[in-house]
Amino acid sequence: MDLTPIILDGTRLTLEDALRVANGAGGAVRVADEARQRVRACRALVDDLVRKGDTVYGVTTGFGRLKDINIEPDDVRALQRNLLLSHAMGVGPDASAGVVRLLILYRLNTLLQGRSGVREETIDQLLGLLTRDALPVVPEQGSVGASGDLAPLSHLALVLIGEGEADVDGERVSGAEALKRSGLLPLELQAKEGLALINGTQFTAAVATVALGQAWTLAATADISCALTIEALMGSDAPFDERVGQLRAHPGHLEVATNVRRLLKGSDILPSHEGCGRVQDPYSLRCAAQVQGAVRDALRHLTGVLTREINAVTDNPLLFVEDGRVISAGNFHGEPLALPLDYCTIAVSELASISERRTENLVNPDLSHLPPFLAGGAPGVNSGLMIAQVLAAALVSENKVLSHPASVDSIPTSANQEDHVSMSPIAARQLDAVTVNATNVLAVELLCGFLGLHWRRPLRAGEGVEAAVDVIAEFVGPPGEDRAFGKDVRAVARLIGSGRIVRAVEASIGPMARGREDGAP
Repeated sequence: MDLTPIILDGTRLTLEDALRVANGAGGAVRVADEARQRVRACRALVDDLVRKGDTVYGVTTGFGRLKDINIEPDDVRALQRNLLLSHAMGVGPDASAGVVRLLILYRLNTLLQGRSGVREETIDQLLGLLTRDALPVVPEQGSVGASGDLAPLSHLALVLIGEGEADVDGERVSGAEALKRSGLLPLELQAKEGLALINGTQFTAAVATVALGQAWTLAATADISCALTIEALMGSDAPFDERVGQLRAHPGHLEVATNVRRLLKGSDILPSHEGCGRVQDPYSLRCAAQVQGAVRDALRHLTGVLTREINAVTDNPLLFVEDGRVISAGNFHGEPLALPLDYCTIAVSELASISERRTENLVNPDLSHLPPFLAGGAPGVNSGLMIAQVLAAALVSENKVLSHPASVDSIPTSANQEDHVSMSPIAARQLDAVTVNATNVLAVELLCGFLGLHWRRPLRAGEGVEAAVDVIAEFVGPPGEDRAFGKDVRAVARLIGSGRIVRAVEASIGPMARGREDGAP
């Protein structure tokens, strides 16, 4: 594991480093000295406001609809503790370890800008959980994405004060026990700190980051699966001519076309059927650069939005040490994330949709001129990959439901004080679900292309395609009598998710275009 130090200062965190932390590199995280200085200065402002008895939302008042209730000085600490206890109202499946690591990382990073008023002890408590990999149990459901992701962040913050639950060394324990095992003591929250820990979009951003990382892997994998299908179907590489893309000039189109050309380079199959009389391939092959390129452009947009968001201050109220002013505003609102997340969910759904159509071309003998359903034994007695296409169709249909934009919905909360909400965490979770489905759809296409290619032997495919085939062949057998093909699909899906297929191809032909120039993970 790469343990090159990741220095947090609130403004320069990259998605690449964030994904390192998601995968377990929390021990590499350090806090910049200048960030600590900002935290101390902002805390001094909060202490001064409390001493003077100024009315400040969430510091000397209640929350939400209770904003007009003043809190006595002796009750300020109880206010912050009770906020966490009452707002930890999440339900549903627990967030993954990777998401929880990012949740801690992102909350820590936003506090380091010195606009939230927490103490340095609170910074160190969050850092301690991250470096020791003591991960609070955070249910996925319960946030509407405005006043921030209150419920998930409250579950995270509970452990800081010795409440809630956490996973430590593979065991689920109480928050108090998690702190003890990590060499930490429970915090007694001071004025503003409870609110500062839970007001923001970090849960949405954490789920989105993991899903986006997988989506970029899928974009590269889709180019590989397309090239493999072209070889198995004896299709044409002409639609991927660079001059075609330049006439339209969309970056994603140019990237996909470049990748496919390089994957097919050195193919014996392509020249073997020149002059065959086929005029055009079906759209799922001929328009792959246009469709998969548009997906890349959508992912690129979300990449930029997320990079800004993980380095943003999304708390409320915001404290400005420069002039001592406290501004109550709405940076916690998740709309800047919700809209591009919905866009990307639709895009990844399209990646699966075009892949399923290529699978149909592979298994349908009227289209492929291959054995029916790629059956290796006698047709009829053997069904081959008939149900593989059915599986892909089922997942693509499910994705259509999941692609309904979450951001178009809003239900007012907190007695209508929060009268427009973003539903951004729902958008993020939908993107995550669609990437899982799309992984399996691409696994089906890769499996079918892998088996279909066997009927083109002894001709060899392009160098990049053969590199992918070699990896798949380690886990999947050649065509033959019917077997439990579901096991093959799952094996290929694991190869996709781990990035192993992409890495093998890149080891053979060099780095594929994957949008990294814009900070893509």
